[in-house]
Amino acid sequence: MIFITAKFLVKPEHAEQWPEIAGPFTRATRGEPGCMWFDWSRSLDNPQEYVLVEAFRDGDAGAAHVGSAHFKQAQRDLPQYLVATPKIISQTIDQDDWSELGELAVK
Repeated sequence: MIFITAKFLVKPEHAEQWPEIAGPFTRATRGEPGCMWFDWSRSLDNPQEYVLVEAFRDGDAGAAHVGSAHFKQAQRDLPQYLVATPKIISQTIDQDDWSELGELAVK
């Protein structure tokens, strides 16, 4: 799978509304057949920072995502709400779901 984590620094005046602003993009991406997950979290240390954790089944699914109409729309719409270009880590990994964190096993 392709596993991606991206950090978005949102302008202070839009930070509270970011989930709604990014909502159409989020819903459309979650509806893609190759999307495994597309989950937003908000930083505990910086309320302007949102972290996106996403995964796609394979390279074809990732390419379909980047080529989609909703991705292109997000490229046009979302930057105006951001302080800076988002930071990203994207890796292809040999895994198809989350693994358990054995060091914190719940018994």
